[in-house]
Amino acid sequence: MRKFAITAAAFAAMSLSPAKAADITGAGATFPFPIYAKWAEAYKAATGIGLNYQSIGSGGGIRQIRAKTVDFGATDAPVKGDELTRDGMIQFPMVMGGVVPALNVAGIGLTGPLLGDIFLGNVKKWNDPKIVALNPGVMLPDATINVVYRSDGSGTTFVWTEYLSLVSDEWKTKIGTNTSVQWPVGVGGRGNEGVSGTVRQIANSIGYVEYAYAKQNNLSYALVQNKAGNFPVPDDTSFQAAASAADWNAAPGFGISLNNQAAPTAWPIVSATFILMYAKPADPAKSAAALKFFDWAFANGDKLATDLEYVPMPAPVKAQVRASWKAVVDTAGKPVF
Repeated sequence: MRKFAITAAAFAAMSLSPAKAADITGAGATFPFPIYAKWAEAYKAATGIGLNYQSIGSGGGIRQIRAKTVDFGATDAPVKGDELTRDGMIQFPMVMGGVVPALNVAGIGLTGPLLGDIFLGNVKKWNDPKIVALNPGVMLPDATINVVYRSDGSGTTFVWTEYLSLVSDEWKTKIGTNTSVQWPVGVGGRGNEGVSGTVRQIANSIGYVEYAYAKQNNLSYALVQNKAGNFPVPDDTSFQAAASAADWNAAPGFGISLNNQAAPTAWPIVSATFILMYAKPADPAKSAAALKFFDWAFANGDKLATDLEYVPMPAPVKAQVRASWKAVVDTAGKPVF
């Protein structure tokens, strides 16, 4: 198993330290936190410029960029085009990854509708006949399923609930898709870190986390049947398969969904993670510094991303994203980068 060169706890401590004048500030999604931490470490070694990133969830990142307290916000739930226009922001994807159902039981296979029933509270035991039928020969415990969910506003929750809405009509009708929902059952954990820790602590539990967190925390995870009827392993190949045919121009700010794609080898729960910046920033130099960091990450960070089980953006998408940065301009209307 690959190990992070910098732990979440260590980078969180760095984030609490006062930022130097030249440091870049950002806040938001926990989904990409491990790779942003790794990129930040490598970028500081190369340039001397640090990244002060607060891993507080997508909702918090959107609030902070709207309050203009950071140079960029980060969200896994893409902001809609009308909101981008209203706020005077641009949005672009930085990296992709998968979400997995993390387990504190032996690894099993599940379907999307069955996941919907578990998180609705309709399926309450691990040895429920529906789970047994899907996992012949597996010794499933006669134990109550303990659901763990994100307690904070979360892009990972948006990705997870969007997937459940695609595969479960009952979930779509009763709960729906959002960064925060009214959970029918379970207990909450803050951030991918909190959900990972809670799943580790509570016997017979199931939660949803970004794949890198499941790997880092040695969590078991369920294989999930995809739209083609297969049970792919979550990895960079199955995540890339979900993104391979995506039309990134189908929504403003590249805000498309990669969930439940039809490719035979696609992992069914995949998302890009996005950056939010002002088109006319109050401090153009700070925005230019942030874009230099993102440009460096696109040029130098692919291997670091794949080492942490993320999927780099395809080269044509990187080119489109770089072109979109021309919309970030100074007071004279000149692009800052």
